[in-house]
Amino acid sequence: MDNFQMRTDLALEARESISQADSELRGVRVEEYYHEEEDIRVTKVMIDTRNAAKAMGKPMGIYVTMEAPAMVEPDEDYHREISCRLAEEILELLPGADREQSVLVVGLGNREVTADALGPQVVDNLFITRHIMKEYGKAAYNCDKMNQISALEPGVMAKTGMETAEIVKGVVAETAPDALIVIDALAARSTKRLNRTIQITNTGIQPGSGVGNHRNALTQESLGVPVIAIGIPTVVDAATIVGDALEKLLEDGNLEGAQCREKQRLHFAELNNMYMTGKDIDAVIKRVSFTVSEGINIAIGETFAGQ
Repeated sequence: MDNFQMRTDLALEARESISQADSELRGVRVEEYYHEEEDIRVTKVMIDTRNAAKAMGKPMGIYVTMEAPAMVEPDEDYHREISCRLAEEILELLPGADREQSVLVVGLGNREVTADALGPQVVDNLFITRHIMKEYGKAAYNCDKMNQISALEPGVMAKTGMETAEIVKGVVAETAPDALIVIDALAARSTKRLNRTIQITNTGIQPGSGVGNHRNALTQESLGVPVIAIGIPTVVDAATIVGDALEKLLEDGNLEGAQCREKQRLHFAELNNMYMTGKDIDAVIKRVSFTVSEGINIAIGETFAGQ
């Protein structure tokens, strides 16, 4: 499948795509855990060197992938279990999670495009505390310690005329948060991971990268504060689906190799800018956005409650 350049935002899939000869790529460590009771598989990919980052096509850092096959199902108890696991992973990556701090949550995406509305809908369900604490202090929540949580929905450049990074930099300079949590919809390589996978990373994020719209990155280097990025793949490159179908035909012997490669080349040219999502994406985004917001609320909104 040499003519295809499969697009994915998941470090796990980038690791899987490395050829067998490079399977022991230096500078990349992988740890896997399976929580049988919740049916959640957690894979941690750690990119330690610049050479490894170049080979993977991802910045150096830690990438945690949570795979929950039943995440698209309307089971509130199961989604709560995912939220609790997500909270644990956030706290592991968030510097200073054991102390009181101010956290700005940024919901990237276009609210009017359902598959891209994950970030804005997560923001809708957050437990926002900064304004209350500024006005009344911690006594408003009857606790001795409390994180200050604020949120921002910067929209898209077509509406604002500004880069997302410009808006976020301005807010960071004005409010001086201790850390950022950025949420965005991602693109996956495999349809099996669509809406069933959560990636958490400490490398920040490049808005729009999932669909090839490369904007200025939101990273610790560019903003001056630690950036935790959380994403769920909601779209798959249409060329990927065609490529998988042609590959299966080739494996089954229903298509000659040269014929397959020629069809692959033609389809890739036609579908390069098309992305596919599920027919029930409206309901799915509503569920998974609540799952992510609950994970953030548990991690930083309820950390000190009652203490």
